[in-house]
Amino acid sequence: MASRKKRSRSKQRTPAPPSGSSGSRQRPEPDGSLKQARISGRWLLSALAWTLLAAVVCAWGVLCLLFWQGSWQLLYHPLAVVARTPASVGMAYDAVGFASTEAGTPRLAGWWIPAANGAASARFTVLFLHGQEGNLGNTVDALSRLHRAGVNVLAFDYRGYGQSQFVRPSEAHWREDAEWALQYLTETRHIDPGTIILAGAGLGANLALELAAAHPDLAGVIVEFPLTSPMDLVWDDARARLVPARLLVRDRYDLNAPAGGLRIPLLWFAWDARAGVRAQPTGPEAYERVAARKMLIWLEAGADADRQVADALTRWLGDLPAH
Repeated sequence: MASRKKRSRSKQRTPAPPSGSSGSRQRPEPDGSLKQARISGRWLLSALAWTLLAAVVCAWGVLCLLFWQGSWQLLYHPLAVVARTPASVGMAYDAVGFASTEAGTPRLAGWWIPAANGAASARFTVLFLHGQEGNLGNTVDALSRLHRAGVNVLAFDYRGYGQSQFVRPSEAHWREDAEWALQYLTETRHIDPGTIILAGAGLGANLALELAAAHPDLAGVIVEFPLTSPMDLVWDDARARLVPARLLVRDRYDLNAPAGGLRIPLLWFAWDARAGVRAQPTGPEAYERVAARKMLIWLEAGADADRQVADALTRWLGDLPAH
């Protein structure tokens, strides 16, 4: 009797769900097959949209990175091979290296060109800052004009140019290099800052004005054809319109701010493309902001620019008092 009751109770027990089952069951279809879960079309479209958005964001991020790494080439065009030296025009010079690393390797390579009658007899020493194109080999003619004016000259290549250490050019690196060059003149060659003149051409003129505003103890500054809006070469590039270019690139080379803060004498060479025009009623905007003693020379198209520059240099240097 007892065994019958046990068998009856065992028949009434509900079988346990199979291992791994969540408790939810798939209902059998009339033909005995199980009904499969279906994915919503809306969910598929949403997943596809998010996938495409993520791909676009990743591609844009890569574009921003590539622009940040390569945009410097829109403004700077350095060359490694120095094709000319001062010896090609009969100037004596010494190759110099300075701003050494901790290992003793010079970061910057340049030329020291003493005045024709000897460095000791020269009233002034010019620190020359070249432009964004080429390297020192492209500056020999400009250095020759300065040499004929009776000054000592130090010219050097920024990092990334010529035989100087390779570093990607930037405004911050140029400024640091120029500060090292000043330090080399004052601390290694023991030249009085009051007898040092900054001179720059092209983008180097923008740098010279910036550096001169920060060093009111120098004798003066010469700028040849500074670039009014150099960063337009970057901002106007088609790729710059696809990325936040002004956030990715920190270079600015503003002329107006340093011009307004300049406290030392200035000689400014500007180019007038209109032949026969001997003077302009006003100078460039940045020049007008300068409160210090200044001279503006308009170089006429088709005229002997070398002679005009030489005459202006002689007059300006003759009136320039050394500190």
